[in-house]
Amino acid sequence: MRPMATPPADDRALAEALLSRGEERAFRELYRRHTPVLYQVALRLLGGSEADAQDVVQESWVRASLKLGDFRWESSLRTWLTGIVINRARELLRRRSRRPMTALDDAPEPAVPPPPHLDRVDLERAIATLPDGSRMVLVLHDIEGYTHEEIGHQLGISPGTSKSQLFAARRALRTRLTRRQEQPHA
Repeated sequence: MRPMATPPADDRALAEALLSRGEERAFRELYRRHTPVLYQVALRLLGGSEADAQDVVQESWVRASLKLGDFRWESSLRTWLTGIVINRARELLRRRSRRPMTALDDAPEPAVPPPPHLDRVDLERAIATLPDGSRMVLVLHDIEGYTHEEIGHQLGISPGTSKSQLFAARRALRTRLTRRQEQPHA
């Protein structure tokens, strides 16, 4: 009979091994586990810039490594790491003096059915063209599943502003995707 493989350690055990014994293997496992998701979040928040997303993820891991001992485990490690990525992405956008997040009129959230024959690449491109604030809220709410209260806390905005940013983002996406579908294909 073949011996059972050792189950993978949970994030907390890996973090403890890293903090208490400086185990490089533990860090590599945490990095391998979480980086793909963190990179996708950063990529979407930064409008598709791969180089910026890579930089933000690396900066986030540096920050996480320095602050891991302060993490209280009141959320999952992935949620905490995602918060760091969000903050690094916001800082990068601020440093570049891009459009700041602005409050819009509070409006109910419309249901947005996906357009027929929607290509994932078209959707990603349309998301990348959104203003920074609207794009961040859309990614965090519709893709990552955060509530408006959580988004408000992460971004330093009110839940109402989060809702209105989401409304504006969905409206802009619908417009961009509808225009794209109406264009004749070459």
